[in-house]
This record gives sequence, C-alpha cells and structure tokens, in this order.
Amino acid sequence: MELEKNNYINSLFAFYEPLLTGKQANYLELYYANDYSLGEIAEEFNVSRQAVYDNIKRSEKILISYEQKLNLYKNYTDRNSKLDQIQEYVQLNYPDDTELNKLISSLETTEEE
Repeated sequence: MELEKNNYINSLFAFYEPLLTGKQANYLELYYANDYSLGEIAEEFNVSRQAVYDNIKRSEKILISYEQKLNLYKNYTDRNSKLDQIQEYVQLNYPDDTELNKLISSLETTEEE
C-alpha cells in the first residue's frame, strides 16, 4: 500500500510540480524521489521534523486536489491504456500494415513528449 501511494504521489508530482512552491517541490522530491527521511530533510533545511512532515502532508493534499480538478494523470493513464489496446489489436489483426504501425508509433512518441 505504501509503495502504491509513493508511486501515485511521484506521478502526480511529475505532472503538477510547476504549480508547487519551491519548498514544497524540494521536500516532496527529497522525500518521495530520493527517499530522504524526515530527519534528513529537516537537517538539510534547518527546520524541525514536524515542519517537514506538515509541509509534505499539505503538499500531498495539494497534489491530490490538483488531480481531482484537472485529471492530467488520470487522462494520461487512460490514453496510454487505450493506446496499448489499439497496439495489441493491430499487432494481432494487421501485423503487416506498416502505415498503421507507424501511426501508432507516432502516437506513442507524442504521448511521451
């Protein structure tokens, strides 16, 4: 469960980082992406562990709020899932259609940009 939450917060962070303050982004990146402890972050920024904890929890809520309003992550995962289904269908039913396969490849690279 904890790993799932970490992955979810990291994904939201990838989409919404520009909307966070510098401190929020720093704390979340150190905690979730770099696996720093609350104590290590507190020491790095010369604040209390409680201040770091409160900031991280508040920042998590902000990320979740952005996602509830904007759905960028959900839409991204939905599009990728549908693209995977299309790709699988084409590989099974039209494996020799090079133009169709090129179009699917171009969709994949567009999504990654």
